Amino acid sequence: MIQNLKVKTGPQYYQYGEGAIDNIPTILKEYNPRKIMIVHGTISWEKAKPFFNKLFGLDKEIVFEKYHGECSYNEGHRIANIIREKQIDFVIGVGGGKLADLVYYACHLTSTPFGVVPTLASNCAAWAPLSVMYKDNGLAEGKTEHFNHQAAFFITDPTLVIDSPINYFIAGIADTLAKWYESDLILSQNQFKAEPFPQMARFAAKMCKEIILSESLKAIEDMKDGTISAEFYHVSEIIFGVSGLVGGFGDKYARNTVAHAMHDAISKYLPEVHRYLHGEKVAYGIFYQLAIEGKWSIIDELIPFYEKLNLPKSLTEMGVFPMQDEQLMDIIQFVNSKEKVHLLPLEINENVLMEALINLEKYINK
Repeated sequence: MIQNLKVKTGPQYYQYGEGAIDNIPTILKEYNPRKIMIVHGTISWEKAKPFFNKLFGLDKEIVFEKYHGECSYNEGHRIANIIREKQIDFVIGVGGGKLADLVYYACHLTSTPFGVVPTLASNCAAWAPLSVMYKDNGLAEGKTEHFNHQAAFFITDPTLVIDSPINYFIAGIADTLAKWYESDLILSQNQFKAEPFPQMARFAAKMCKEIILSESLKAIEDMKDGTISAEFYHVSEIIFGVSGLVGGFGDKYARNTVAHAMHDAISKYLPEVHRYLHGEKVAYGIFYQLAIEGKWSIIDELIPFYEKLNLPKSLTEMGVFPMQDEQLMDIIQFVNSKEKVHLLPLEINENVLMEALINLEKYINK
């Protein structure tokens, strides 16, 4: 029996469909805000702005605030200070994953209700009540802030999402694929087989893997053509919604393990990988976790899929291996320091982690 599981299912209201953004004024009636702040990016906001005509038509004061590009502690406190100074009582975040994380964090600091309108499908940031923190220069802090409050709504339109950069969509596909490989070994243990919520997490993770592997290639081609097909719709929903349910139902046992720990490590210690998107670094992390588990046959099965999507399979391909011994040890020690990595039913120590990293480089580049 697993006790003290923290289940955070997701936003209070979810809608993904053409014209869905028009329903935001209806939802806002229940909050009766006097001053609304829209936190936004640059290019994504120019594309999203026409979708908000009904909101702009409300008899409400709306404040617009452009964010500085990173979900950092400094930026979070800057946005929080604006919320306080201008007496904002509802915030809407419009943009990608870092912007969603920033809004979650800033509204956590101020206890302000908020909603999110993702403009792309690149991860489950807009769904999950947590924020991955970065420094102002884009390097990872190696920390994640978790919250008990969740978004009042998650609403977006496939017409908006399909107009986003395809490389972000592909990164989202990789990030979502990790949900299965990071949780499989943990949730397949006997102690979880009779537990309702961990099994719901496992079912969601399996759905992520199956739809990603079966429908992603078609979804990508349809996105290139601007066609909102069933495959594009399914894959984008899996990325920003169902993937969030994995950690939502399974808590620490399903949220992430080695693949994301390795993402955080290389993002923290290797500035050269900053040019890679979150999901692209996680893609390498999946292979690293499979190497630790000794599942070389699964790596072989995934290689053709990775190559079609041009996802990195090794640090060598990312141009950062070999590296200085000090950097390598920093990465290994960082991964080993993460509690979530030690949830795997394996012997995990620095020697095991180092051996897997080196063996993976040899295996991929042989």
